Amino acid sequence: MPNSQLAVISVIMGVISWIILPVIGSIAAIIFGHLGRSEIRQSGGRIGGDGLAVVGLVLGYAQLIILVLGFCAFMALIVAVA
Repeated sequence: MPNSQLAVISVIMGVISWIILPVIGSIAAIIFGHLGRSEIRQSGGRIGGDGLAVVGLVLGYAQLIILVLGFCAFMALIVAVA
């Protein structure tokens, strides 16, 4: 059974979000992960790779959460200094 190409792209973008492009990579990983899971569910068992899509989603959401928390901490620091 072949893997969903969208799920594979989700994992790749999730890894890229941790190495090179944090914002774009995490958003792309999330989008492709959800699209991949949807494609897998609609295929009726002909396409695999749900685990890959989940890994891409976890990587993307984790990076996005860290970015938002980092931005909030930075803004709090700016307010505290000013």
